[in-house]
Amino acid sequence: MSGRNQTATGVLFALSSIVLVQLGSAVSMPIFDQIGPAGTAWLRLCWSGVIFVAIARPRPWTMPRADLVAAVALGLVTAGMTVLFGEAIARIPLATAVSIEFLGPLTVAVLRRTGRWGLAWPPLALAGIALVTQPWGGVTNVSGVVLALGAGTCWGAYILLTQRVGDRLHGVTGLAISMPVAALIATPVGLAQALPQLDAFVIFKCAGLALLSPAIPYVLEMFALRKLAAATFGTLMSVEPAAALVVGLVILRQIPGIGPMFGILFVTVAAIGAARTDHRSKPDEAIAPFSNRPDGAEV
Repeated sequence: MSGRNQTATGVLFALSSIVLVQLGSAVSMPIFDQIGPAGTAWLRLCWSGVIFVAIARPRPWTMPRADLVAAVALGLVTAGMTVLFGEAIARIPLATAVSIEFLGPLTVAVLRRTGRWGLAWPPLALAGIALVTQPWGGVTNVSGVVLALGAGTCWGAYILLTQRVGDRLHGVTGLAISMPVAALIATPVGLAQALPQLDAFVIFKCAGLALLSPAIPYVLEMFALRKLAAATFGTLMSVEPAAALVVGLVILRQIPGIGPMFGILFVTVAAIGAARTDHRSKPDEAIAPFSNRPDGAEV
C-alpha cells in the first residue's frame, strides 16, 4: 500500500473512531433513566473487558511487574474517565462536556510541546471553555463542569499511561488487562446505581453499546496510529468537540447558542495547535507501540 493510501486509510479509521465514540455517548443517554450514567458506564466497561479478554487472552502472570502495574493504573483512569464523563453528560450538553474534557489531553500536549508556540494554546482553550460554559450567565451546571474536568484529568493520565503500556505490551494486550480492571473499579458505584432496575434487556443493550464505544473505536485508533504520525493523529482527534456538537444537535437535539459554538471552535483550534507542537510526532514513535506484532511490522 502506498504512503498516500496508508494515510487516507489512517484518516478514515481515526474519523470513524471519533464518530462512533460520540454516537456511543449519545445513544447511551436514554439508558441513564433506567440504570443511571455510572451504571451504564459500568456495564459498558464490563462488556468491553469481556471482548478484549476474548480477543487477546492475556497472561498477566507472565508480565513484568512494572508493566502489569502500568496496565492496572490504566484501568483505574479508564474507569474514572468513563464514569465521570457519563455523569457529566447527564448534566450538561455533550459538546460542552467534550470541550471541557479536552483540557486533559491538551494539557499533556502543551507540556510536551516543542517551541514557544505551544504556550499560545492554553489561553485560547480557556477562552473557549468560558464561552462554552458562560459562567457569567449563572445557568451552568457546576457539578457537570466539575465532573467533565475530572474526566479530562483522567483522560490526560490515560494518554500517558496508554503510551507506556503500548510501548511494553503489543496489540490489545494492554486493553485486555486494563478494561477488566476498569470494570472492577467501577463496580461499587456502577452496580449500586444500576441494580434496582437491572434486567437482561438492558444488559444486552449495553453489550451493543460496548462495541460501539469503546471496543471498536479503540481498535480503529490502534490501526490509525499504525498508519499516521502522532501529530497527524492528534490533529484529527482534535475535532472531537465539533463532532460532539454535530451528534448532540442531530441525535439529542441539543442546540447551542452562538457563544458556545465559538467556544467549541476555540477549543478545537487550540487542540489542533497543541497536537502539532507535541514532540512525540515521529511516525515510528506512533506506529511501533500499537502494532499487533512484536517486531512492529504491519500485518
